[in-house]
Amino acid sequence: MSLAIHLATPSDDAPIRALLRREAMPGPIRLSYEREPGFRLGCGAAAEDCQTLVARDEQNGEIAGLACRSTRRVYLNGSEQRIGYLGQLRIDSRYRGRWLLSRGFAELKRMHDLDPVPVYLASIVAGNREAAGVLVHRPRRGFPRFRPIADYRTLAIGARRAKAPLRACVQIAAPRADELAEVAQFLQLHGARRNLFPVWTVNEIERLAGFGLRGEDLRIARRSGKIAGVAALWDQSAYKQAVVRGYSGWLGRAAPFYNRLAPWLGRAPLPRPGEAIRCAYVSLVAVANDEAEVFRALLRELCNLASARGLSYMMVGLDCRDPLLTVAREYSHIAYPSTLYLAEWPPGEGLYERLDRRPVYVDIATL
Repeated sequence: MSLAIHLATPSDDAPIRALLRREAMPGPIRLSYEREPGFRLGCGAAAEDCQTLVARDEQNGEIAGLACRSTRRVYLNGSEQRIGYLGQLRIDSRYRGRWLLSRGFAELKRMHDLDPVPVYLASIVAGNREAAGVLVHRPRRGFPRFRPIADYRTLAIGARRAKAPLRACVQIAAPRADELAEVAQFLQLHGARRNLFPVWTVNEIERLAGFGLRGEDLRIARRSGKIAGVAALWDQSAYKQAVVRGYSGWLGRAAPFYNRLAPWLGRAPLPRPGEAIRCAYVSLVAVANDEAEVFRALLRELCNLASARGLSYMMVGLDCRDPLLTVAREYSHIAYPSTLYLAEWPPGEGLYERLDRRPVYVDIATL
């Protein structure tokens, strides 16, 4: 077996997509995170300088392993910081062996040395014991050190239109083009209260239109004329899909019964294995003073919007320490737990040790 590790080229696109279809992430819902019709389409949604590393089997042309390195600007301890992101870490089950992972990390280290950043963000879904064991608990020499910073919860909330009106605590509307500067300023001011919150500028928000997040997908909540909260519904299905490959545990046993009852309960059925989840992400979330009523009103508006667009679910991702998670949990949902890590190659710059205890916010649409 001869494997060549190199930066991906356009000819690697089809075998990369085949690897993503084959390798599902473990958990109560086994999901394959796919990139149809082209892998590169979603790589620049919220990251800079995205580089894709592949391990190709030179005998059959298949991609045996994959990793992406990119950079992004976020807030850490209230200040802007350029950090890295390690994502799309996949190894075909037929090629698994630490030597391949070691060769991959050696190449990632070379890329890091050419463009150093203090730390990298990474995530591991709950139940992926193999990844946690190899990367976190028993890392090999030359690997970066992975250390946890947050237990994260992604909630799949059924998109149902609310029947009863909500007591108006704020006025909610899509922003006009001339309000984007105010929106960006609000996101910067209140986003800095979360670690890892992206640094959004007007140009960055406008750039997202090319990735499916348009002005009409944003919602701003105003009280007495001032912005009190912001959130958006980001549909990435044109280039990113979460496909159900199976259910396990209690969910696997309950899924057939739930799907029989779902129409009577007015809820979306669980996708069958092989079906993509018809969903969009709740993104760009910032609420002044973490006010529950404001976030509740924004979620309700986005849930109505998701329902009107024919979606089955909206996905909300929040730190378990985030007070806004209590509001999101008021909705009927399926929880998908994961752990966020900061990774750094020794000796590092000590940024992890200096990180304060404010909640983490990572936009799950960018993972």
